Amino acid sequence: MTERVVDHRGRRVALTVLAFVFVVFALVVPGDFNRFTVAAFLRIPVEGLLGLVVVLVLRGRARRVAAVVGGVALGVLLVVKAMDIGFEAVLYRPFDLVLDWPLLGPAVGYVDVTVGWFAAVAVVSAAVLLAAAVVFLTARSVVRLTSVVDRHRLFVTRAVAVLTVVWITCAAPGLQLAPGVPIASHSTAEFVYDHARQVRAGLGDQERFAEAVAVDAFRDAAGEELLTALRGKDVVLAFVESYGRDAVEDPEMAPHVGAVLDAGTRRLAEAGYASRSAFLTSPTAGGGSWLAQATLLSGLWVDNQQRYRTLVAGDRLTLGGAFRRAGWRSVGVMPGITEAWPEGEVFGYDRIYASGDLGYRGPRFGYATMPDQFTLSRFQQAERAGEHEPVMAAIPLLSSHAPWSPFPSTVGWDDVGDGSVYNAMPSGEAPAEDMFGREPASVRADYARSVEYSLNTLVSYVETYGDDDLVLVFLGDHQPAPFVTGIGASRDVPITIVTRDRAVLDRTAEWAWTDGLKPGPNAPVRPMDTFRDQFLTAFR
Repeated sequence: MTERVVDHRGRRVALTVLAFVFVVFALVVPGDFNRFTVAAFLRIPVEGLLGLVVVLVLRGRARRVAAVVGGVALGVLLVVKAMDIGFEAVLYRPFDLVLDWPLLGPAVGYVDVTVGWFAAVAVVSAAVLLAAAVVFLTARSVVRLTSVVDRHRLFVTRAVAVLTVVWITCAAPGLQLAPGVPIASHSTAEFVYDHARQVRAGLGDQERFAEAVAVDAFRDAAGEELLTALRGKDVVLAFVESYGRDAVEDPEMAPHVGAVLDAGTRRLAEAGYASRSAFLTSPTAGGGSWLAQATLLSGLWVDNQQRYRTLVAGDRLTLGGAFRRAGWRSVGVMPGITEAWPEGEVFGYDRIYASGDLGYRGPRFGYATMPDQFTLSRFQQAERAGEHEPVMAAIPLLSSHAPWSPFPSTVGWDDVGDGSVYNAMPSGEAPAEDMFGREPASVRADYARSVEYSLNTLVSYVETYGDDDLVLVFLGDHQPAPFVTGIGASRDVPITIVTRDRAVLDRTAEWAWTDGLKPGPNAPVRPMDTFRDQFLTAFR
């Protein structure tokens, strides 16, 4: 009997200790994985001291209600911290409680494509259950600790008094356990404050964006006034997935990607082409390609889904619409569009080639529905083969999309056909490799190789199908995830213009871009939303 009492008491003590550790963990755990250090978990959280004071002051039902409400709130905060960590790891920023919920859909779609539908369902189910479990366990832990505090009021009161003195003593001179890790912590309060400010900003963002939409210097421009310096030219605007500044400047990746760009510059020069390059700052990083594409095409800063929806519901003059108004045939070649895309109308295309319209008969490679070479080959056949009216095409290229393995090999352009040639290659018939489960160096190497493939494909396309009337503009949509770039990377992406017509290139002289396919380290950097007006002004 005595042994059972001891066992029972031991379990109670163990559960109480676990509850205490869990609650303290929830209070001090950083919302950024890069700040996970031992020192971060040795701080004294002022929020915990205040919670103990509340428990000591309240009685009966009021105390129990406060414990449940406080526990649930702390559990929700812990879930939000976890989401912040995930968003920081992929998109370089914390989770936005107002604007980021629509991004969870594409995230599930990514898992579906790269791993499979069952895995996507399992991930969603596990995430929901885990979030609910965290909130439940946090609330239970707080309630348990509240009961313990009530039974040991005198001891807890003295402990709170001592810890409060220690907290104040450490806070006044700013004593730190490590650089940026103060002993006297109020990180949870800061976390709540920062997200409250974020929520307020998110709620007012739609109104601010509407004001930006209303300002458009080219809204009423007549067709004959637009793009006069490009009359008769085929203009191809290619977005290279995840082609960021780190690809051309990171010491580990730049030698390989840079070699491709330098070789491409020489090859195109031998064919009579000249090129200039610079950098644009993307509104997104790690993902959200459609936001970057919308930003460049519309001349508006589209950095969240709410802004994107506002844009596509309006009548903004985009680059595609400007070319169409000026007499070009305007097309969007969209290999990543696998479902209905009614919002595509805002981009001003006469024709949209979605994935199903391109007739690909090969396998997927990772996330990409088809290789970039196939996409460009189909575009060439459909729009530029033989006699044709001048065409402007916006083409997102997907082969350099995460997880960057597997990716296709280059084939002869005459061998591309319907894509069946790719069936003999290691491909998406096997599950894509998870970039988070592999060595970072291996992932970076695959990323660099996939970017090399896309860039080589563009150079080869110009060599094979280019003529005096082709103007190619290609750029990255965003940087890859921090898993590749490391912490603190910029949001800059390279942009390049290629043409045989020196008169076209001379129009860009005021841009001060550097010569060649690779932007120099001192090449100009402009926000991506300025490109539409810069382009329309230079070539009007």
